[in-house]
Amino acid sequence: MNRTKSLIIAALGIFLFAQAAQADWTSRKRLSWSSGNCFDPAISTDSCGNIHVVWQDEAPGNYEIYYKKSTDEGVTWTSSRRLTWNSGESGPVAIAVEPVANIHVVWKDDTPGNSEIYYEKSTDWGVTWTSSQRLSWNSGESRSPKIAVASGNLHLIWSNSEEIYYKKSTDGGATWTASKRLSWTSGSSNRPAIAVDSSGSLHVVWYDRTPGNLEIFYKRSTDEGATWSTNKRLSWTSGASEWPDIAIGSSGNLHVVWQDYTPGTWNIYYKNSGDGGVTWTTSQRLTWTSGAAMDPAIAIDSFGSLHVAWDDWASVSNEIYYRKSDDGGATWTPSQRITWNSLTSVGPVVAVDWADNLHVVWQDDIIALNFQIYYKKYVR
Repeated sequence: MNRTKSLIIAALGIFLFAQAAQADWTSRKRLSWSSGNCFDPAISTDSCGNIHVVWQDEAPGNYEIYYKKSTDEGVTWTSSRRLTWNSGESGPVAIAVEPVANIHVVWKDDTPGNSEIYYEKSTDWGVTWTSSQRLSWNSGESRSPKIAVASGNLHLIWSNSEEIYYKKSTDGGATWTASKRLSWTSGSSNRPAIAVDSSGSLHVVWYDRTPGNLEIFYKRSTDEGATWSTNKRLSWTSGASEWPDIAIGSSGNLHVVWQDYTPGTWNIYYKNSGDGGVTWTTSQRLTWTSGAAMDPAIAIDSFGSLHVAWDDWASVSNEIYYRKSDDGGATWTPSQRITWNSLTSVGPVVAVDWADNLHVVWQDDIIALNFQIYYKKYVR
């Protein structure tokens, strides 16, 4: 009898521990209710605690950009708002939000007959929006735009004809500088990501085939985009290194994650720089999955804690996983599965709000094989 009680108590303890491990995460919330597939969400937060999400939706007959927000830290959300009404496909999309009111959205659009970069802005927390503005006029295909904002200046990067380009606006998006080519490599350069530190320095990462296989490269500008450093190679692995993301802490430390095929399957890798990108630590492997760990996203809170999310085929279905580091990337919590769906959960994006809560958005086809946008929050 005593043994039975002990086993029951032990089992109960395991159950309560498992519940506690998940207690910091809210239940998933569906954000889109479209008849079409919804893909490639992007997320940002402002200093008032609002959460802003954009994505591409095929319900209109071709892909268009949609937007919604939450003003109560993810509890309730506005209805979806359509931002584009174009003849070509619009998306994927990226978003940046200033501390108060101004929201900036960029995306790839096929309306001109080839892919170009377009831009819209809202100055009233997403209530009204400007008309679409074309930002690229290149002969090749422009895609994968990302945008960052600091001190009122907007910084845009994208890839065109497999090279990285940049332009800037100093008047809130009204006018823009001419396009500046950042990469001049013999291999293809794609999928850039950008972050701005507290001093206004710009930091850009992308993947590049110049070494013979895909590797992660980095460069920076310490004069707000006027001049740029030479390319610096960050990964030196035997497998392909792709899809980098970058985050900067309040101390100026840089943190980069990417997916890497070196182990023989896709896994997530990480490295950081404590001197503004001059030197970097050795690459650190973050996942050890039997499936494929891909699409990493990283954010950092005001305490300096790093938050990384990715999708992983470790189980029967693809799910979203998460790890955290409270010591600048030296050590990490165990991988934590945060979705439990029967089908495919992919493409997580992350953002931290003013209260240091982590917000995660992804696409999921749990409903009738139709991808929709989902959300959940981690409360610190």
